[in-house]
Amino acid sequence: MKVALLGPIAWRTPPLHYGPWELITSLLAEGLVARGIDVTLFATLDSITTATLDGVIPTGYAESPDLDGRVWEALHVSHALARSGEFDLVHNHLDWLPLAFSQHCAAPLVTTIHGFSGANILPAYQRARSHYVSISDADRSPDLSYAGTVYHGIDLSGLPFSPFGSDLIAFGRIHPDKGTDLAIEIARRAGRRLIMCGIVQDAEFFARAVEPHIDGDRVIYLGSVGPADRGRILGSGAALLHPIRFAEPFGLSVVESMACGTPVIAYRKGSMPEVVDEGVTGRLVSDVDEAVAAVASIASLDRAGCAARARERFAADRMVDDYLAIYRKIVS
Repeated sequence: MKVALLGPIAWRTPPLHYGPWELITSLLAEGLVARGIDVTLFATLDSITTATLDGVIPTGYAESPDLDGRVWEALHVSHALARSGEFDLVHNHLDWLPLAFSQHCAAPLVTTIHGFSGANILPAYQRARSHYVSISDADRSPDLSYAGTVYHGIDLSGLPFSPFGSDLIAFGRIHPDKGTDLAIEIARRAGRRLIMCGIVQDAEFFARAVEPHIDGDRVIYLGSVGPADRGRILGSGAALLHPIRFAEPFGLSVVESMACGTPVIAYRKGSMPEVVDEGVTGRLVSDVDEAVAAVASIASLDRAGCAARARERFAADRMVDDYLAIYRKIVS
């Protein structure tokens, strides 16, 4: 089977720091190659992969202010679809843009929907000729039909188990959706130190609701953290706080934390009831009061059991197997 992976190009694949879609595309590419699949990865030209690499943009446009993402994404899609007849299947990880040109794809098209940015992009999905894969059942649109749900996988080798943890962790983009300010309030009321990591996606929110609380003692901000440090930081926590204000499509940092043995305290929104096993890998709560109470009792959860459950459910190998099953069904 010859598979083309049409990857995102905001960041390098795999990303140096932030870039969840690029990370998943990378794990899938490497897993498919390891199983003997002939894979061509369409990504930034500085990407690192054992697949055949092709592309048009030298580096991620989010890392290069002189590169216009709209222009380069269009060029990227055009280049990949021009070669689509060479493959048995094209797997799109680039959101809605390739769907606008799905009639020009000469092979079956599979699209992983990494999350909807809004209802206004649904027409691109409804009119396209593509098989859709959701990353959680909660993130499915009633207006679309799906080939399946495939939960994201994670690279367990970079997420060592940690039997002990002390601080609270907030890991993810700094944005109101992620509830960074709520995590600060939960940690303050629980009397615990908070370690925050992530890119600043909303500068005004950061300046108003987050930065004034950063004191280097009770609230510490480490910025964007790369793969080499993710496991160490996540494993050092007593709990990961995930007080989201939106319907989280999946939550990579959530499963990465659980795989290290650090349980999660998450708001009961979006995919969280699917991803978090209540009482095993974390606690599901509805507000700050419940989150503070969960912090007080989080040590009662078995960290080894937390890690074992997460590793069983979310290993990258399982994700690759799930996608291969969908590919074979479509190609046959």
